[in-house]
Amino acid sequence: MSPSAKPIAGSRQIAKLALPALVVLAAEPLYVLVDTAVVGHLGPVPLAAVAVGGTVMSVAAWVGTLMAYGTTGRAARRFGAGDRAAAVAEGVQASWLAFGLGLLLVLLGTAFAGPVTHALAGNPQTAEAAAGWLRIAVLGAPGLMLSAAGNGWMRGVQDTRRPLAIVLGANVLSALLCPLLVYPFGLGLTGSAIANVTAQSLGGGLFLWSLIRETRQLRPVPSVIVQQVVLGRDLLVRGAAFQACFLSATAVASRFGVAAVGAHQIALQLWFFAALVLDAVAIAAQSLVGAALGAGDVDQARDVARRVTIAGGVSAVAFAALVAAGASAIPALFTGDAAVREQTTVIWPWFVGLLPFAGVVYALDGVLIGAGDVAYLRTTTILGALLGFLPMIWLAYAFDLGLAGVWAGLALFVLVRLVATVARWRSPRWLVVGATR
Repeated sequence: MSPSAKPIAGSRQIAKLALPALVVLAAEPLYVLVDTAVVGHLGPVPLAAVAVGGTVMSVAAWVGTLMAYGTTGRAARRFGAGDRAAAVAEGVQASWLAFGLGLLLVLLGTAFAGPVTHALAGNPQTAEAAAGWLRIAVLGAPGLMLSAAGNGWMRGVQDTRRPLAIVLGANVLSALLCPLLVYPFGLGLTGSAIANVTAQSLGGGLFLWSLIRETRQLRPVPSVIVQQVVLGRDLLVRGAAFQACFLSATAVASRFGVAAVGAHQIALQLWFFAALVLDAVAIAAQSLVGAALGAGDVDQARDVARRVTIAGGVSAVAFAALVAAGASAIPALFTGDAAVREQTTVIWPWFVGLLPFAGVVYALDGVLIGAGDVAYLRTTTILGALLGFLPMIWLAYAFDLGLAGVWAGLALFVLVRLVATVARWRSPRWLVVGATR
């Protein structure tokens, strides 16, 4: 193995990968906040339209994230084995798959924008506005998917500089373009959609250009693409289990009244933010574990797993301390309603207490994804949902246990996954060495 390819798994290297990944992960949500603020001044209907259309587009972003995770692990193994060209080749095949999925999303989004937005929106005016926004915004799907594939293979070869520059550059341009198109150019809601497409297409184009600069071997290899589809399928099923749990939790929380669902939404969004922060550590684990196993270094892989687990746990404890200290102040930032704030006091002990365990789970998720042990994660996540989360929250509804019952379901989900990931980590079954699993 060449010296340049040899993975280094110290704490500094983990931070070198995790911190840029955190910025990249945060860039899109921050842009969405800017877009929402700009469109919000157009009135309630455009704001509601962006909310509905953005919810649909978030499905594409979710699929792209799963693709990036799978590509990182496969490319990292090749890179760790000393074969950067093969790692980049994984990026080539992932980009073909991404472009094909992006085109499929364009066709589906164009054809079904009307029916989907009418199903989601509360009134016909909002649905029509959302459909118009979505028909334009979905044109950015190929760029969005290409960006995901590019992020994946670049993380796999431990290149953190270019993804950071590309994602930040595209999102900053779009954040500047959005208010200009919406107001001075008078395009309104259409201007918001055009700004979205511009950012996503520019980002995808820059990742594609970077790939072409790396290699001239750009032909699709169907056998490799099929392998990536299988890996993506397992990640997709696992992600669907998460979505089912969180949608069910919101549905049950809403049965306990407006104040309860408002408090649940505040805590859930903070939970998602914590997950975003902790995912940065998981991404570092994907890259470093994949590289270590590709190099045939089992001890290195175990050391990485230990370090990132500690990093994830410490980060989560720090976040939990901040949340605990802000128990009274944080909810007040989101609502002035006394009933909602009172309901948050029910959730807060669960929220704070679960965060350290979640930090360990997210880190070990990254370890096992990097090792290519995705089928195990898929199965245990489904079991956690079916045996822990879903029964508990529906019991909470049946016996009127309120938000404490809903968050007890989340606690069971986290604990089942904690036991499963720690057990796998302690076993040798995830330590499969070689350039491929």
